[in-house]
Amino acid sequence: MPPTDAHTAGGPGPAPRPGGGIKDALPPWPGGDAEDVLPSRPGGGAEDTLDLRLPDEFLALFHENAPALSPAAERARPRSPAGGAAGDLLGDPGEWGPADTPAGAFRLVPVVLERDLALIVRWMNDPAVAAFWELAGPDSVTATHLYTQLEGDGRSVPCLGVLDGTPMSYFEIYRADLDPLARHYPARPHDTGVHLLIGGVADRGRGVGSTLLRAVSDLVLDNRPPCTRVIAEPDLRNTPSVSAFLSSGFRLSVEIDLPDKRAALMVRDRALRNLL
Repeated sequence: MPPTDAHTAGGPGPAPRPGGGIKDALPPWPGGDAEDVLPSRPGGGAEDTLDLRLPDEFLALFHENAPALSPAAERARPRSPAGGAAGDLLGDPGEWGPADTPAGAFRLVPVVLERDLALIVRWMNDPAVAAFWELAGPDSVTATHLYTQLEGDGRSVPCLGVLDGTPMSYFEIYRADLDPLARHYPARPHDTGVHLLIGGVADRGRGVGSTLLRAVSDLVLDNRPPCTRVIAEPDLRNTPSVSAFLSSGFRLSVEIDLPDKRAALMVRDRALRNLL
């Protein structure tokens, strides 16, 4: 991802994303307009721009020491036209689901800018969401934030959370060990982070956020064998978000001071996933 502030709009609007991705395979989302949204993102600010680049030799060392994939998992890895593995930084969350949850069938669907922008802009302009995401404003603000990830190197993937066929949440799955966050905690290779905001009024206060956080972190651990833990850093002021993480198998590791907030570093460990 280019070293720019993903929260900064201005200048010409982003160009349309090349290619359609899953756009051609999926119809427009039902009900064009979004409902009100409850934010559960671990915070915003310029520092969540993904501009940290580790040396290639260091990344190669990570891969050398990562657990080997099973033959079946290796065959299932996406390949580039030249035959090399594609998506080595994170993979394709669109291939991870669906997951059965008590709330219904859930899957992550990577964002297609021209299909999903209006919905996400509406969510970002909800005052409760804007308080933590800081992306309120014209379409170009959210478009720039999404475009920077979509045209980056794959270390962050914006996704819609789709429950029983209805898009009702927004997730960012990202490589925490390659993010500026890694400057503020003892990161491990392949740490994978989660940002989210969760759907409309009907989905608030019923444990849906906790259910989806558990499902998403399970999807990460199931589909990223080198990842030993899932990371989140909600603002300590965002009590509902911190509570949702605690209820979904995450533990509070430590409080950390980030440039724009004091955060709760939440960790879900692979070794403890069946105990918490």
